[in-house]
Amino acid sequence: MDYTKYLNKNAASIQPSGIRKFFDIVAERPDAISLGVGEPDFDTPWVGREAAIRSIQKGYTQYTSNFGMPKLRELVSKYYKERYELEYNPSCEIMCTVGASEAIDLALRTLVSEGEEVLVPDPSYVSYKPCVTLAGATPVPIKCSEKHDFKVTPEALEAAITSKSKVLILPYPNNPTGSIMDRDDLAKIVPIILKHDLLVISDEIYSELTYTEKGHVSIATFDGIKERCVVVNGFSKAFAMTGWRLGYACAPKEIINVMYKIHQYGIMCCPTASQYAGIACLENGFNENFSTIEDMKEQYNIRRRFLVSEFNKMGLHCFEPKGAFYVFPCVESLGMDGEEFANTLFKEKNLAVVPGSAFGDSGKNFIRVSYAYSMQKLEKAIELIKDFVNEHKK
Repeated sequence: MDYTKYLNKNAASIQPSGIRKFFDIVAERPDAISLGVGEPDFDTPWVGREAAIRSIQKGYTQYTSNFGMPKLRELVSKYYKERYELEYNPSCEIMCTVGASEAIDLALRTLVSEGEEVLVPDPSYVSYKPCVTLAGATPVPIKCSEKHDFKVTPEALEAAITSKSKVLILPYPNNPTGSIMDRDDLAKIVPIILKHDLLVISDEIYSELTYTEKGHVSIATFDGIKERCVVVNGFSKAFAMTGWRLGYACAPKEIINVMYKIHQYGIMCCPTASQYAGIACLENGFNENFSTIEDMKEQYNIRRRFLVSEFNKMGLHCFEPKGAFYVFPCVESLGMDGEEFANTLFKEKNLAVVPGSAFGDSGKNFIRVSYAYSMQKLEKAIELIKDFVNEHKK
């Protein structure tokens, strides 16, 4: 039977995740060492786990508000007020979602229509472009180069804009590069956003993992941006809660109301136990006596500096990432692109990294290495990569 005439054309046209495609192959070798998963190697704080357990024991297993529990939204509002001086009304400008991924999908389906274009930094997280396509719009890459630390420059942004451009996705700190955009960087693109009347989806899921003294800056703090911006965040990275699937979106109520309708019909609400865990983490996670986030960040920072140093020593140039938990070394000096490097490394050393091309054409000559692993595992992996590089030097 020919199913092509029955399948949704947009859904059928998208390619499988370049990350998952590679790790389906890795899964066939249970003894392989993997540096590919973007998942914290820490446990969810006990305070969150215990809160979820208590909620289940007490029978709090019913649906919550489609928007998310009021207490959770109040704490999200408090977090953005205290952290970034951004005010969002918890009753109508914040909605809890099944991970930040659902928030991105909802925002795109709310903001764009057939024939419109969404500007997506390249390289960046694998789901943006497919979600744009599923929403009926066209993803347009913004070429981000290592020369500019993989940031969106005013020149690159202007070059990508057309009369059909409607939304800019701003994913910083960035996956896969670890790049950040500080206040000066953002200030340079704000006039362009306003000039072309663009909307912004600011994916800030790695905001707590920023290794600079000033920390993360949200573009929504700039004059004229908050009213045209959907801020996306969640609990997966800051609180090591990937499997709990809990995220949220902050935006003007007119945008949230439409996102809510889609969420209401497709999802209903986030898992109840996850919301109780999120409440406990936000209530305790930033207290001076609760060091889980800072301890985790300190360990990541040690690993970050180690990997950057080691890759540069072996001749695989690696700029210094200042956010997230990835390094993005260039493998071009070996006469390989990232795909060949990753496949050959896996074949010869049983070590898995992700080809940079999984994140866009601009990542072709790079590999993504996650440092969400123990130092012991990273040290072992680096020795294998050193051997591999020495064996393949031209």
